[in-house]
Order: sequence, then structure tokens, then C-alpha cells
Amino acid sequence: MTTALLCKSLILASAFGLVAGCASTASSACETPYAASPQFKDCSFQNLPNPQALPSASSWKIWSRFLGGTKTDTVPVDPIPVRALDPAQLEALDRGANHVIRLGHSSHLLKLRGKYWLIDPVFGERASPFSFIGPKRFHKPPLRLEQLPPIEGLILSHDHYDHLDVPTIEYLAQRVKRYFVPLGVRARLVEMGVPPERVAEFDWWQAAEHDGVRLTAAPAQHFSGRTLTDRNKTLWASWIVESGGERIFYSGDSGYFGGFRQIGERFGGFDLALMENGAYDAYWPSVHMTPEESVRAFEDLRGKVLYVVHNSTFDLAFHTWHDPMDRIAKLAQAKKIELATPEIGEVLTIGKPRTNALWWEGLR
Repeated sequence: MTTALLCKSLILASAFGLVAGCASTASSACETPYAASPQFKDCSFQNLPNPQALPSASSWKIWSRFLGGTKTDTVPVDPIPVRALDPAQLEALDRGANHVIRLGHSSHLLKLRGKYWLIDPVFGERASPFSFIGPKRFHKPPLRLEQLPPIEGLILSHDHYDHLDVPTIEYLAQRVKRYFVPLGVRARLVEMGVPPERVAEFDWWQAAEHDGVRLTAAPAQHFSGRTLTDRNKTLWASWIVESGGERIFYSGDSGYFGGFRQIGERFGGFDLALMENGAYDAYWPSVHMTPEESVRAFEDLRGKVLYVVHNSTFDLAFHTWHDPMDRIAKLAQAKKIELATPEIGEVLTIGKPRTNALWWEGLR
């Protein structure tokens, strides 16, 4: 196997977690601080029971398809529109409101009543453990890391490379006041230079308040891992962010499961729901949602505005780069759902009227 193919194989195995991990040893042999978590069983974190969850294809089928299969229209030919941002524009945003700024993929900058937060920030060139191979960005971020304002809090959903980016965290390590992560992810951040005392770990349904913002980690149906041997050694989560009487839901990565309805019932709905919509495939049907499932999950959550994420930045699957938006736009129109498909760099202010543009239409 050539070096390039070996690296590509490792990326598939570790960066995206689409292949089975190594078998776990008996739980009695585990030495872990997370044994008390209901999610930790048999030496690894587990999803909630879901008899309807379909299994992924075999490791061999997935590897063979990625290494030898043909992709069509998975990378845009035309430039992705990006609205450049600068610190002055950010500072001018109303300090009494809650703003969500799309940075690309699932990365977002939030200005919550005057204070800045980040969700799953990835400023690196590739979603990969390697700097020279792996999915490359379709577009530059709308602002540089050095242009970020002081960050009050940083929220992570899980440890995959398209959500937890080494160069980004290494730069931000001492520049973020507080990190909020699922169980087990603190050690990842400490390896990247983050002071351990700045990191708060959460199990599902645990909550905390920080500088006027209330955060709750909630279930998701996914997996974790960054190497061939650490599958599901850290937890994954969705998040609820409450600020100034408004509620934001962030799905992180998840397949469709009954937990969305439970979250919607528990919180009574959301002003804005950031929902995964991209990187789905019949080979891994239960770890990423199709557009139809994303809409169903949004309805379960009782959301007011459906804001789609996890698309338009990296080539992570076999569907066309625009298929997630094409399909969800039609569904939203048919169901009369208020849809948000902001351009990269666009600011959405919660509760403020906006005109949604289908910016990808006409692009190759």
C-alpha cells in the first residue's frame, strides 16, 4: 500500500469513525473515572438503546468504497460565497441580543448578550489527523483566528477531526476562559495545551451556568475516536444553550433517534435549532441524519427556526455537495418550516426577521 493510500485509510478509520473499533475488554478490567456514567459500559461509551437503528456496512465495504469508489459533484467547482468579517463588525452587533455567525461546517461564533462563544471551531485547512492529506476546506473561514474577539466559552460536541481541530485549539488554548465538553474530552484538550482547570466535562443531562449562559449536555446518537484504538473512549453530545430567555439547540453529529422528542418535551421547544444536515450515507445510516430525518428531529424538538449545519465546507461522503441543502429546502417549503441556510460569515440574530437565501442554487 502506498503512503498516500495508507494515510487515507487511517483517516477513514480514525477521523470519521466509520469502521469498527477494536474489541473492548471486560468492564471489570477498566480503569476509568467515568464508570459511574450510565453511558459507560464494557469499557466504552454507548448510545441509548434504539432497536430501530440500522447497522453500518462492514469495515471492508466502507474502506473499499472510499479507496476505490467514484465520487461525483462532491466538491464545488465555483467558489463558495463567504462574507468576510472583522472585529469592528462583531463589536457593532447589538449587545442585548443573541447572534449566531456561521464559520463553516459545524463551526459557529456566538455573541450572546455581548459575550463571545465558539461551537466546534475548525479553522484548520483539513479535517484530518494529517496536514498533507484528507478532506480540504472548500472555502476560507470568514475571519482569521487572530481576528477572534476574547472568547468567554467554547463548546465541543465530540472529538472527531471535523469538530475538534488541533491547530485551532492549540492557538485558542490560553485564549478561552472556559471549555465545555462531553466526558473524556478534557484529556484531548490538555494534550493540545489547554489548562485542565479551564475545562468542564459533562455527562448527558448535566447542566451549568457561566456568565449568564446556561448550558446543558444532551444525548445524541453517534460515536467518538481519533485513532484506530480509541473508539468510543470519550462521550458525544448535543447541547442546549440558554441566554436572555432564548434557547438554542445544537445537535452535534447524530443519527435520528427518540432522544430528540425527549429533549423537545423537556425544554418545551427552541428559538433556534442548529441541526446536522450532511455526510449521510446508506453505508452508515444511524450516525448521520438524512435531510428528511433532520426535519423530523427538528419537529420533535419543537423548534421555531431550522438552521442547517455540517455541510458546504468538507467532502465527507458520497452525496453531491449541494444535496443536503437542495433536499431540506424543498422539505421546509412543503412543511412551511422557517429555514435558515446562512452564507459563510452571515450573522443570524435570534428573534429578528430575516430573508433566507438559497445561496447555493446555480453554483456548480
